[in-house]
Amino acid sequence: MLLSNGNIIPAIGLGTWKSSSGKVKDAVIYAVKNGYRHIDCAHVYGNEKEIGEAFTELFDNNVVKRADLFITSKVWNTKHRSEDVYGALQTTLKNLNLDYLDLYLIHWPIAFESGENNFPKDENNNMIHTDTHYIDTWYGMEDVYKKNLVKAIGVSNFNIKQIHYILSFSSIPISVLQIECHFHLTQEKLVKFARDNRIVVTAYSPLGSPDRPWGKSDEPNLLEIGIIKNLAEKYNKSPAQILIKFINKLGLVVIPKSVTPSRISENIDILNFDISEEDMETLLDISHTNTWRACVPLSLNKDHVFYPFK
Repeated sequence: MLLSNGNIIPAIGLGTWKSSSGKVKDAVIYAVKNGYRHIDCAHVYGNEKEIGEAFTELFDNNVVKRADLFITSKVWNTKHRSEDVYGALQTTLKNLNLDYLDLYLIHWPIAFESGENNFPKDENNNMIHTDTHYIDTWYGMEDVYKKNLVKAIGVSNFNIKQIHYILSFSSIPISVLQIECHFHLTQEKLVKFARDNRIVVTAYSPLGSPDRPWGKSDEPNLLEIGIIKNLAEKYNKSPAQILIKFINKLGLVVIPKSVTPSRISENIDILNFDISEEDMETLLDISHTNTWRACVPLSLNKDHVFYPFK
């Protein structure tokens, strides 16, 4: 998929959120050996050092060259001051054993207290938020872009108002918006706004992130929805493949996460079939009746002025 700066972002990638230590290295190596060229990372996931070991092994064994891969990471909430972004990126590059990133994103629009503790808390065990403006973070992002340490910059979990604000001040374009997007949360208004501004949208949690830490047993399980299971049987595919193909057909980049080899292979194997327009219309009709959001971290203060889901 073409970015506004002329670079290409692969339409299917491997997500690494919740990919545990001891498993993520093998998962990344397996994924790359089985066709993945897009790996999505983030400092706060706590696994970038192990992913870096995977990259080194892949490059040293000539499985792929660095230029063959599209690697994304994200600056965390404790590094939102413009002067902190460079150091945060240097830490990520060191952990990943890389000289540059293909894409660097602001992970969330909300800032935490600056420092090395990813989740700073006060004496009452409440997260310490600050009023650092995300436009300051963006200026730090532009700085590392101009230093050629990243090939593209963007945002994650931002809303229309926040994106519009950055666009009004930025000298470097927002290349990518990464958001939660799946069968129960298509976010069509936000996606359209992004496209109108030449911003590619990446969908995380396309399967509804059933293993997220704060998940509840009474919440939707996208893999068990009747229409999804019926279409999986019709097309001789798995429910996961139907959910990923659905988002892919909407023109979004998709980054499903897994550390299981069979599922890693399954998740990228969606290019040899197509969901009919009639079935897509049926899926969209149903999806429009739902606005369930799986990923709302408990660490974010919903009363914060920059909370994105108001």
